[in-house]
Amino acid sequence: MIENIKNNFILNTITPFFKQQPLKSYIVGGYLRDCLLGRESSDIDIVVDKGQANPCAKQLADSINGYFVELDSINNIYRVVFEDKINYVDIADCAGNSIEDDLKRRDFTINALAFDIKHRFLIDVTAAQSDLNNHIIREISEFNITDDPIRILRAFRFHSELGFEFSSELKKLIKKHACLLNNPAKERVNAEIIKLFGGNFAAETLLAMDYYSVLEIVFPFVKDLKRVPPNSHHHLGLLEHSIETVKQLQLYYENSCDEVKTHLNQELFAGAKRIDYLKLAAFLHDTGKPATWTIDEKTGRHRFIMHDSEGAKIVVPYLKDLKFSKKQTAYLQKIIKNHIYPASVVTSDEASDKAYLRFYRKTGEEAIDLIAIAYADRMSALGPDITQEMLDKNINGLNRLLAGYLKQKNEIKPLPKLLDGNEIMQILNIPASKKLGEIIEKLKEAQISCEVVTKDEAIEFIKKKGKTILYP
Repeated sequence: MIENIKNNFILNTITPFFKQQPLKSYIVGGYLRDCLLGRESSDIDIVVDKGQANPCAKQLADSINGYFVELDSINNIYRVVFEDKINYVDIADCAGNSIEDDLKRRDFTINALAFDIKHRFLIDVTAAQSDLNNHIIREISEFNITDDPIRILRAFRFHSELGFEFSSELKKLIKKHACLLNNPAKERVNAEIIKLFGGNFAAETLLAMDYYSVLEIVFPFVKDLKRVPPNSHHHLGLLEHSIETVKQLQLYYENSCDEVKTHLNQELFAGAKRIDYLKLAAFLHDTGKPATWTIDEKTGRHRFIMHDSEGAKIVVPYLKDLKFSKKQTAYLQKIIKNHIYPASVVTSDEASDKAYLRFYRKTGEEAIDLIAIAYADRMSALGPDITQEMLDKNINGLNRLLAGYLKQKNEIKPLPKLLDGNEIMQILNIPASKKLGEIIEKLKEAQISCEVVTKDEAIEFIKKKGKTILYP
């Protein structure tokens, strides 16, 4: 671990500063945990003598030509951003009278480590190294859990990221205090959810959350998912199918080509990758099924007509409550609303290069995302009526759809803007409104379908289509 610290650019930059300071300074928490596990990490937290975090952070910022940022003046937490405006360290006051006191106030033993920057030795007062070696997430005390209940959700997040098991006492505490998860600020819950879905063991973690009666607290719609049982097309109940889709998506990602991995590893929002949000979308993709569920009296077949569109609507209040941004919500809605689209393209009797191109243009940057979730959805629905022939047709078609996209993506030209909003308002003699947006969207769809190619065709189209939208 010492070698990992020596080779870290951030620490190499700041260590000379701390060695010159009279105060005590320690690297703490997750960075040390990841070093011991051989995991890459750049999330560095530093603790200094009580009352010294503010002046220390300001002096460090000056010494490296960086920037001082106040994160939490009440708890005395400050950030020093490097000159490159990318790298940073967080500096906080020591909680308690000593570093040992500080470590004993943390969430789990695996995060209760400190490294003395000056004298270069590790401090472990909770047997953290033993729990890391044995892959155990262990509580430090019941008070630490109840004092900040977000730590219950954080335990599941670490389960997802590391694949570690809970200690027997932590299992009891989670069951005992699960209801306290209603208390933390929604922004904090949001952050833990995204990190949870970023873990390689997200599907297994969701099953564990259900076992410990936590899943419905965090995801209230789960109660409705549980109502829908297996059927002729689905070998699993709806909740289990939704979780299995997350698992299959993880497998798809792990086995995908470098080009697909590079796309899914892109940062999508605030440090989180596209694959993280895509796995969340996979869990949410069938939220519209309970509201659209019918059973054919003659055949007994379960139907969920328009569940994709319904699901895209249902998730909005939930995502808003959890403080997801409009852009985050729009991405998740796009995936949910279109998750059936790739399969419908490749299994249609009219599948063609033209249909493929229409799919690429309509889905844009999310083409790979939608192909991936369609694959995961198919592999998670293997009811008795799904034959091997049907499965092969679907999977082979999705593979061809992906191959076509990867081959053509740099050659697909953006659609020309034949008419802008002002021109449409003048032609139809209407003001800016929601219906104007609908007309613009219909024109875009007509262009994607090659129904409209020229400006004259666009004018004729909006005159006809505009009437049906304005005067339904």
